[in-house]
Amino acid sequence: MRILGINALFHDPAAALVIDGRTVAAAEEERFSRRKHGKRPLPFSAWELPEKAAAWCLERAGLRPKDLDAVAYSFDPELSLPADRMGLHDPWDHLRVTYAREAPGFLRTALPGLDPDIVRFVPHHMAHAASGAFAAEGADTSSVLVLDGRGERASHLAARRVHDRLEPLYAQELPHSLGLVYEELTEHLGFLRSSDEFKVMALASHGRPRMLPELRRYVFPTGDGGFHATGVPWAELCPRRRPDEAWTQDHADIAASAQAVLEEVLLDLVRWLQGQTHDRLLTLAGGVALNCVANSRIAREGPFDRVWVQPAAGDAGTALGGALLLAASGGDDPSPMPGADLGRDWSDAELGAWLKTAAVPFDRPADIARTVAQSLADNQIVAWFQGRSEYGPRALGHRSLLAHPGHAGNLERLNDVKGREQFRPVAPMVLAERAADIFTGVLPSPYMLFVHDVAPEWRDRIPAVVHVDGTARIQTVDRQAEPLVARMLSDFERLTGLPVVVNTSLNTAGRPMVDDPRDALECFGSSPVDLLAIGPYAVRRGAFFSHDADDAARRPAR
Repeated sequence: MRILGINALFHDPAAALVIDGRTVAAAEEERFSRRKHGKRPLPFSAWELPEKAAAWCLERAGLRPKDLDAVAYSFDPELSLPADRMGLHDPWDHLRVTYAREAPGFLRTALPGLDPDIVRFVPHHMAHAASGAFAAEGADTSSVLVLDGRGERASHLAARRVHDRLEPLYAQELPHSLGLVYEELTEHLGFLRSSDEFKVMALASHGRPRMLPELRRYVFPTGDGGFHATGVPWAELCPRRRPDEAWTQDHADIAASAQAVLEEVLLDLVRWLQGQTHDRLLTLAGGVALNCVANSRIAREGPFDRVWVQPAAGDAGTALGGALLLAASGGDDPSPMPGADLGRDWSDAELGAWLKTAAVPFDRPADIARTVAQSLADNQIVAWFQGRSEYGPRALGHRSLLAHPGHAGNLERLNDVKGREQFRPVAPMVLAERAADIFTGVLPSPYMLFVHDVAPEWRDRIPAVVHVDGTARIQTVDRQAEPLVARMLSDFERLTGLPVVVNTSLNTAGRPMVDDPRDALECFGSSPVDLLAIGPYAVRRGAFFSHDADDAARRPAR
């Protein structure tokens, strides 16, 4: 079957294409539109159809809309209730539900030739669950836990995959929502709600959970697979922070307290779930599963032998999950995800043509990996643009900014390049076979979704990637899956003795990750990056700007 998955509600609109159970392509609309999360996360802007992402997925496979057997839409409007009946204060929710009901017609307009009768509404959390259960490698029987802000009428789903079926076990109905509680705190701390929750997680490492006893009055497990999570009086616990205001210790402490209570509830939920299923593998999805600190505690203290997290755990992942769920129910055998690099790419010839059209100076070194390793050893910052772009919010060696981890000042330097808050960490990438020498935690960790303790003897050697609490959110690199990145890491270790390189996303604050060559050139030209490694080509900052100056000098005066 040829199935297109669509996420178009809440945030992170995305499309994914599954053919005969195999994931062929997946992309988020933000990479095409250049609007972070596809849209502003506002309640009255509750939808955005991923027209460009969907068209690209079909183009990648050489299909036309009329060739599709089904379209999976990851929200079922018939399951929703009026907002007030769910205990939510959202006067715009009825618009979202109306939009979802009319989705087949919108899709027909966006994808001419599409038969609207093939559109199937997939319950939001079932799509999330399928994105984990059917995409994980290693077992066709597993437990599944989904947590996010909300779906149609719930904020959580515990389920079990048994071969080609997903069996729901428990769903926590709204208004109780761990995701919404975390969103409320994000807004209270002066960050952008439904967008900047990861900043709260980073800030928590700077605080102490001294407000945990008070938070437990409002957020706690109920012992039956569910939880209570609503009504937190944030203003009574901590002063509200304005977006332009410096954070205080109180702000860090409330973030630490919220992180701690979240972890407590999650541990109770996974213990309950394992008690029902007795499975060895747990798969996680939903926006809360992007909390890598909580994931690590689940892996460390929970009852499951292995924890696998969907790399596109947020709503973008429901596009893939909905398609995989329809594939399984239609008789196809879903294959595990081949990796997170499911987006656009360009041939060497196409990249060369882009550079020539842009009229920028570039060269083609004998080995771009060796050239980058030498630049990093010389403490230069490198923009790395290679292969297919990543699906999900993590830069995993395809659209990355790279730097030397041995200079503590590179953390501040990179945050300045990106325009980010200085309390936010950057991540290390390391060869899989070297990871255990330096880091303790879930290994391998190819999707950067767990935190790891850094061995004490390494903390002074790689200070740029060590967070204030002595941890790092690592990406392990498999030589077979990522030969170019692996070669660069090996060359860097040969030059410096360090098997680790700083890796953060190739973007600036408030912008989506770079996706196409134009994005890469714009980012390189507007930020203090020393080298752009784009395919086999190298664009050097000095040559780039001296070339511009030479061109300006040759232009006639007006």
